[in-house]
Amino acid sequence: MKDYIEELKPTIDSVFQHLHLHPEVSWQEYKTTEYLKRFLEEKGFSVKTFEDCTGLVVEAGEGDFCVALRTDIDALWQEVEGTFQANHSCGHDAHMTMVVGAMLLLQQMGAFDKGRFKFIFQPAEEKGTGALKMIEKQAVDDVDFLYGVHLRPIQELRDGEAIPAILHGAAKFLIGEIIGEDAHGARPHLGQNAIEIGASLIHEIKNIHLDPMVPHTAKVTKFIAGGESGNIIPGKASFSIDLRAQTNKVMEQLTEKIAAVADSLAKLYGVEITLESKASVAAAEANQEAIDFMKKAIADSVGDHQLKEPVVTSGGEDFHFYTLKRPNIKATMLGLGCDLQPGLHHPKMTFNTDRIYSGIEILVKTVLNTIEAYEKGELS
Repeated sequence: MKDYIEELKPTIDSVFQHLHLHPEVSWQEYKTTEYLKRFLEEKGFSVKTFEDCTGLVVEAGEGDFCVALRTDIDALWQEVEGTFQANHSCGHDAHMTMVVGAMLLLQQMGAFDKGRFKFIFQPAEEKGTGALKMIEKQAVDDVDFLYGVHLRPIQELRDGEAIPAILHGAAKFLIGEIIGEDAHGARPHLGQNAIEIGASLIHEIKNIHLDPMVPHTAKVTKFIAGGESGNIIPGKASFSIDLRAQTNKVMEQLTEKIAAVADSLAKLYGVEITLESKASVAAAEANQEAIDFMKKAIADSVGDHQLKEPVVTSGGEDFHFYTLKRPNIKATMLGLGCDLQPGLHHPKMTFNTDRIYSGIEILVKTVLNTIEAYEKGELS
């Protein structure tokens, strides 16, 4: 396998350089989709795109049993050296390259004769909505096992280490409004003070108590009220709330508590308080069989000494919607240590690009391990 990878290195390097230098933000990955489609079709793959969204899906091989690889394709919008721009500071350029490399390697090895494979290039992971769109497009309806990959920062894994599951938490971003009446500063009884209501909102959110054995947080991250006139009591305000929970059950409870707080404060102060979910991602529910196939692949590829236990992280990933919405899918996500620093989403994030090839080898061995187990009748 390593000889095949060595042969493919110039092509894979070229793919990474192109993707790295041409980042596009969520739902605007038009040129990324076009480039991948053209490249993969030139390599002999049949590519499916969509009229109403970016992203693409590729199928290869035949059979009733389907193993899939998924990659995210969007970049972040952030300030880099004084200029706001699209920037691949979350490693999605590397993730795409690893899946493309895995496809080319499987093709070189003649592996598509062994079963049916699917490759999902998913948009808008950073918005938490791309996986839901692929589910809507029925991209995973026939998938039995699904594997993903994400680079890990040095705070979690050292260079060369790998884990067979990333146990992300659930995350949700809410926006809201307090809608009351302005009042003269001398006549506060004729209106409602949105700033005081906001202070109560913050206080009551801090008083939410759930299972202390499950990490969770809720915090107001934006609050805007009032204007230039200091003698007007503002009756209206806008705010945002960031929610995190390590399990989907606790996230559901946290969301219900926030809604109850908003309802009670609205009645208490005689205002309307609206809440709207702008983005959310599910907590990981990794499958043990999938983890075991990936464990074996990691040990075979980089050695037992580099295989580490799954990492629990408060970060979020919309990959986990696939198993939440389609419980029949068995899935896990490879975590790859690659000397990534200073950290994910940092505008100057760097990593050891040689680990792209470790990722390709691990992903290929994982899907082949899965196919082999199916052929032997070893799956539960």
